Amino acid sequence: MAGNTSTPGASVVSRLLAVLYAFDEQHPRLTLTQLARRAGLPVPTAYRFAGELVAGGALARRPSGEYVIGRRLWDVGVLAPVHTGLREIASPFLNDIHAATRATVHLAIRDGIQVLYVDRLAGRASVPVVSTIGSRLPMHSTGVGKVLLAHAPDDVQEQVLADLSRVTPYTITQPNLLRQQLARIRRDGYATTAEEMALGACSIAVPIRTRTSGDAERWPVVAAVGIVVASLKRDKTRLLTALQVAAQGISRSLTTP
Repeated sequence: MAGNTSTPGASVVSRLLAVLYAFDEQHPRLTLTQLARRAGLPVPTAYRFAGELVAGGALARRPSGEYVIGRRLWDVGVLAPVHTGLREIASPFLNDIHAATRATVHLAIRDGIQVLYVDRLAGRASVPVVSTIGSRLPMHSTGVGKVLLAHAPDDVQEQVLADLSRVTPYTITQPNLLRQQLARIRRDGYATTAEEMALGACSIAVPIRTRTSGDAERWPVVAAVGIVVASLKRDKTRLLTALQVAAQGISRSLTTP
């Protein structure tokens, strides 16, 4: 249980915080009953507080009735040093990629079983892009998501593989096929998609690692940087090189005192 605020005298603030703290990496979506149990609140109280948080944008309620963390809370959370530092460090490298390719550039991290977009520079071509800064999308149908999934813990991979929703006719929904892709991503050092998240959009992405001792391939992956274009047939090598140079620069900057 995330917290227990059933103690007499618990303040309104502590109970509101208990509702927010009920969400974590293993519990990104909660029904009202689950929310009340994890927050240590009676269901009617949890319902009232959740409603107020939804109205304020700190929570959002899905059509299924489940609650998730809302966009307004992301706007506050993105100011946290871990995200702000990553965005500030990556910014000049993202701008370099954008200037060289004129394509949409993404910086993303893993958030539970989803990919969270920390930064985005819009491309000049009319390529459909569904991401926004702060949005969360499936890992199995996005380039940055596949990179992060390939380097995620085994339990996270199995959780994603157990529910491969079809976003477009080209989304990979066969677990064994995706497993093969993830192994190839780890081997080759990059991921691609072909109209798997949006028709008319392809992507290529590479990992960003924090430098530690040992071989570079074993350094922990903390983020991913990617590009969205209409097609990878002609410029794949050029785009991949631009991403690799940027990822190496970000990695060096992240670990330089």
